[in-house]
Amino acid sequence: MKYFSLLLSLFMVNVIQSQIDEEVKVKYAVETFFYAFNSKNEFAMKGVVDADVKMQTVNLNVLGNMIVRNTNFNDLVNFMITTPDSIPFHEKILDYKIQIDGGMAHVWAPYEFWYNGEFSHCGVNSFQLYKEEDAWKIIYLVDSRRKEDCDPDSE
Repeated sequence: MKYFSLLLSLFMVNVIQSQIDEEVKVKYAVETFFYAFNSKNEFAMKGVVDADVKMQTVNLNVLGNMIVRNTNFNDLVNFMITTPDSIPFHEKILDYKIQIDGGMAHVWAPYEFWYNGEFSHCGVNSFQLYKEEDAWKIIYLVDSRRKEDCDPDSE
């Protein structure tokens, strides 16, 4: 019985360590996405995004109604690479909550967005990822955007 308890304990440690390793890899994919975005590195960004990535934004329209808008990854890349270097932008991730089930992962990441040195808006990014061989790829990104109820840090 003593050996069974020891083996069970070792098994549990191995399972927990595997889960932590996968969380690190998932977080690395999302951090790479934002590092690439903030540094205008199209190739690094595309390295962690699936070719068929889906994107949406949830926010208020001009009438004050909540809407869901489909967005295009290529439009995001175009914004990133065509914004002049004289106009800095930075998406600051405030936290990561990661959930994994086998080859699927979810990341909940509150953020602040700064444009040209000024606070623009805040919200949450929700990522869906899948495991491709030994790397995680972003297959879906939906974000919320708001100007109210934000507590922006000064940069």
